[in-house]
Amino acid sequence: MNGAISRLKKIKMLALDVDGVLTDCRVFLDESREWRRMFSIRDGYGLVRLREQGYKLAIITASKAKDIRERAQVLKIDYFHDGNLDKLTEFNLLLKNSGLKAEEVAYMGDDLFDIPVLKEVGFAATVPEAMEEVFPVVQYITKRPGGNGAVREVCELIIKYGTLGTQL
Repeated sequence: MNGAISRLKKIKMLALDVDGVLTDCRVFLDESREWRRMFSIRDGYGLVRLREQGYKLAIITASKAKDIRERAQVLKIDYFHDGNLDKLTEFNLLLKNSGLKAEEVAYMGDDLFDIPVLKEVGFAATVPEAMEEVFPVVQYITKRPGGNGAVREVCELIIKYGTLGTQL
């Protein structure tokens, strides 16, 4: 964790995958025939706390879904990228639009198409249920599962070890 702490000191933004990180990968069809996901209130509050400390928030998801867009709006996500499996292209666009450097971004992802971004960022995290290939490229594996407090856990690490919040 010591190497990870020094990486956290440079972080100014948390970027997230959705399915498997902000959710537990399950979807259901509601009565209006729209696919829906369950999101954790704990994770949402962690993101609110992080934003209140001055950190920027981003979502990079391959999914293109109304429920994800609505959740991002409620959480006041600063940068929202959806509908592209090429997450590295979206990440580079995020860097361009935000003016940040890769080492200033923490990213949480859990699947194969997250690996290129996880390799580029300043702090890479995943969940215990991630695909096996993800584990070697991250600095941190959460104790809590995706969709049930994993994001909150990383938010708390950034708040504890990051320096942005202390500069406010």
